Amino acid sequence: MKISDDIHNYYENLVIAHFSELNIDEKHDADYIADLTCIVLNQLPTRYIRHEVDMAFYLPASERFEMESKVKVAVQKGMEFMEAHQDS
Repeated sequence: MKISDDIHNYYENLVIAHFSELNIDEKHDADYIADLTCIVLNQLPTRYIRHEVDMAFYLPASERFEMESKVKVAVQKGMEFMEAHQDS
């Protein structure tokens, strides 16, 4: 059995969107962003989906807000961790 290539964790999109809001790609190199992405996603629950439209249509606004809030906290913690361990 092969898991479809279009299955992904919805939090990945939320993390990327928040990185964009913070202009992380303008401030840091690709290695930093890759490490930060792993740190952030490991703090978050998984929410696997096949189609973005399903989440957009069925996700209540309150749940979307909660997910975005979790992402913001995880990114902040991840950046603090990266800063504290940058010379390690």
